[in-house]
Formats: sequence, C-alpha cells, structure tokens
Amino acid sequence: MGVCYPTGMPTNEAARLDALKSYRILDTDPEQAFDDLTLLASQICSTPVALITLIDDHRQWFKSRVGVSITETSRDIAFCARAIAQRDILVVPDALLDERFCENPFVRHEPHIRFYAGAQLVTPDGHALGTLCVLDTVARTISEPQLKALDALRRQVQGQLELRRDLIGLERLLAERDRTAADQAALVLELRESLDHVTKLSALIPFCSTCELNMVIPADPAAIPRVSEGVQHLLKTKGWPEEELAKVELALQEALANAVRHGCKGDPTKHIQCVLTCGATGEIVIVVRDPGTGFDPATVPDPLAPGNVFKSSGRGVFLINQLMDEVAFRDGGREVEMRKSGGAKPAALG
Repeated sequence: MGVCYPTGMPTNEAARLDALKSYRILDTDPEQAFDDLTLLASQICSTPVALITLIDDHRQWFKSRVGVSITETSRDIAFCARAIAQRDILVVPDALLDERFCENPFVRHEPHIRFYAGAQLVTPDGHALGTLCVLDTVARTISEPQLKALDALRRQVQGQLELRRDLIGLERLLAERDRTAADQAALVLELRESLDHVTKLSALIPFCSTCELNMVIPADPAAIPRVSEGVQHLLKTKGWPEEELAKVELALQEALANAVRHGCKGDPTKHIQCVLTCGATGEIVIVVRDPGTGFDPATVPDPLAPGNVFKSSGRGVFLINQLMDEVAFRDGGREVEMRKSGGAKPAALG
C-alpha cells in the first residue's frame, strides 16, 4: 500500500529519500540532544507521547521517543507520513472523527490514538524528512502558544540534524587527510603535471614565480579532497604546525564547497580554479575562483545572529573569516582570496 498524499501536493519522493540518506541518521543510537527536545515537546503540549520520526521508503523510524517502547512502524499506517506532505503543522483533534485516520489500527486498537500534532522537519532544500510530533489517547485541542512552542522545538531538532551532518562531514574530511605521505607526494606531482593540460577559465589569475600550485578542477565535490590534500602536503614540507594546517584545510574546503554549490550550482561541467602562492616570510595566499554569477558579501547573514542560528546560510563565509588572517572577495564575489601568515617554523641556524 502506498502513501496517500493530499490532492495537489507536489512531491519528489526520490529527492526526499536521497536527502534523508545524506544525514546518515537512520538506525543510529539515541542521542541526548534529540531526547531532550522530545521530552520538552511532551511537557509543553501535556501529552503522554512525543516522537522525532523519520520517514523512509517503507517505514516510520523513531530517532527519539517518549511514552512508547517500539522503535518504528510501517509507513502505510503512520500519521507522520501524511504530515510530511504539507508544510503547516498537522493537527488531528480526534482521529476517530477524521476520515483519514478513523480506520487506522493504532486508532482502532492499542494504543488508541485520538489526538495528534506533527511539525515537519524540513531541510534547507525544502525536503520533509519526518516530524516532531505529540500524541494523546484522548480527543483534545492544542493552544496557539503550544503550537508555536512545538514549531520552535521543531526548528531546534532540524538544527541538531544539520549540526550532526556537518560534524560527520568534518570527520570524513579529517579521515581523508590521514593518508600516507607517499600518496600525498604522488598527488602533488600529479597536480603539478596537470598544469600543462587543464583548460583555464577566462580571466583567471596569471601564473607567478611564487606560485606553488595552480589547479583547475571540475565543480564536483569528489574533486575537492584532491586539491586540499595537495595543499596540506605542500605546507607540511614547509614546516607548518598541525593546528594551522587544519585551519587552512577547513577554510579551503569551505571555499571550494561554496564555489561548487553556489558558484557552479553543482554543475560538474563547470570548473573552479585554486591557486596557492607562498611568500618569502612564510605567508601563503590561496585564491579560489568560480565562473558563477557572484554575490554581494555584505548581504551574507551573520550566522551567529539570534534569528540565524539554525539557518545554513552564511556559515561558510563566517568560518573562512574565522580561520584565515585576511579574506577578500573580488569580481562580484566570484573570487575569494585568503591569506595566512606565521604558520611555517623558522629555519634552523648554523
């Protein structure tokens, strides 16, 4: 039996499932951050049951739960499968009187659900992954303040999901960095040799005598580690400490990812240039350029502002500015120049 979506509600189920998989959260262990929010939802709405649900292709899985012992149900009978098909909070005052749910086995039999309110967990790209929901075994209403609180807690849950995914991505990047020195040396050689063969973007930065690396890559996230690892190896040979190496790598990863995601709109047929130059005093300059339409850095929201904490926009620019000594955006935002000094150890005397 398939899920019945409301008439006129557009849905791209394949894209939604891909988005859900990208969070790598299904079948994971309980986490206190999510359990705290579920408990708060139960307390604020005065319901015996509260859940954080995620809907995959065939089931409703509970990341966090209060008041129930089961960890999942079939998607066919899940209230939340209907909730994710709309953007407003789905409120069912009495399931026995609602034709959508009156024959549901959880209504007719144990646990005899009567009341339901579910707030959708929606990604920055607009995909509904599941809900933060509250349930009761008696028919009832929910107040406007409780609805607002439930929506606020829903935003907190989505923020935790985004943070969790960012941390997983960071761990992956750090793991990829821990390859052998021989592999890194071979990569640098390959990158340098490719300078004679790549197709240059128009109006790119000219090659200079202090340039250590000048590489054009396709706008594909899979190509990013190849460049960042090459930069890491170059700086290691110059005696940069691990702490400073990590800052440079994270800033470079963010700049390249922004160029792929925003400058090239994820189109692998487009290309991005990365240039690294080293000064005599140990200062490095990294320039990342994309062929996109650009942006106005002054309009990028501050991710630390109260209204932006759980929004994804602005995080990359903010992080780059925190990690590097100087950051400048040129050519309408299509080029970012990042400077870092003092990283290399001084040469030994004698």
